[in-house]
Amino acid sequence: MTVGVVVFPGSNCDHDAWYAFTNNLGQKSEFIWHDSASLGNVDAVVLPGGFSYGDYLRCGAIAKFSPVMNAVRRFAQDGGLVLGVCNGFQILVETGLLPGALVRNRGLRFRCHSVAIRVETPNSPFTSELQKDQVLNIPIAHGEGCYYADERTLDELEAEDRVAFRYLDNPNGSLRDIAGILSKERNVMGMMPHPERAADPLMGCTDGLGILSSMVSAFSLKQ
Repeated sequence: MTVGVVVFPGSNCDHDAWYAFTNNLGQKSEFIWHDSASLGNVDAVVLPGGFSYGDYLRCGAIAKFSPVMNAVRRFAQDGGLVLGVCNGFQILVETGLLPGALVRNRGLRFRCHSVAIRVETPNSPFTSELQKDQVLNIPIAHGEGCYYADERTLDELEAEDRVAFRYLDNPNGSLRDIAGILSKERNVMGMMPHPERAADPLMGCTDGLGILSSMVSAFSLKQ
């Protein structure tokens, strides 16, 4: 499996994602610069965390205009796996690949610590190796991680089993404690916690590996 990690000006978790797939899971990973019109020959795409374009205007608001995002949209529309983490999640909602918005945290403070999240569905390429109601400890690091959507959208996410994760102790005010969601086709997922930061024993926790290894397994099943 070849994983493409998109690098925007201001990305700071791109090497973490690359390392997790390459060193912890033994997959091939390569960086894709933001001005590339093509993703190359990749099997999955990761939009990493960070502060793309300095988070000017709004988190992800400028990144959605990067040339690479046209390729990401086409890739997703063709059924390719796309994972957006933190700023990557923000970019996915800005581009319309996922519904809703991510706004300033409750209390207006940047939150940077580990949180407990509960797996809401194992029925996705990103959670297939996890169990429903399994609790994972995953780090967060964000100032605009409060998930917001209108009631109709929230009800639709619930009815279609598209809430991937919920916070057990909501750190940012996200509606319905949502920490991650899936697209209608279930091949795109956005989440605010950082699984790539909980993927190596040296970090003291490997709870994030199940998310990344689910992607590898999903790709293997397609071959």
